[in-house]
Amino acid sequence: MDIVDRLFELVDEKFKEQKAFAAAIGVSDDTASNWRRRKSASFSKYLPQIANALGTTTEYLLTGKKEPAPTSGDGLSPAKRKLLEAVDDLTDEQCEKLLGIVLEAKRLL
Repeated sequence: MDIVDRLFELVDEKFKEQKAFAAAIGVSDDTASNWRRRKSASFSKYLPQIANALGTTTEYLLTGKKEPAPTSGDGLSPAKRKLLEAVDDLTDEQCEKLLGIVLEAKRLL
C-alpha cells in the first residue's frame, strides 16, 4: 500500500463524499480526484492539512507506520479536542457537574 492508497482509504472512511474532504483541506474536488487517479502528486504540499483532516499523522500517510494520535499543536488528540469544543459553551457550574460525571464514568471504565 502506498501513500495514495492510505490517503484515500482514510478519505473513504472519514468523509461521506470526496468533495467534503477536498473542501476540508482547501482544494477543489477536481484536484482531489486527480490525486486519487494518480494524475497529480500535488497532495504532497498539503500533507499537514490532509493528515489533520483525516485524523492521522503525516508519518502514517508517508510510511504506513502507526503513531500515537496526532495533536493540533496543543497536545490534544482530535477526540479530546472535540470533547473540549462540545463543552465550550457550558458555564463553570455546568462544567463542574459534568466533571463529576466524567470522573465517575472513568472510575467505572
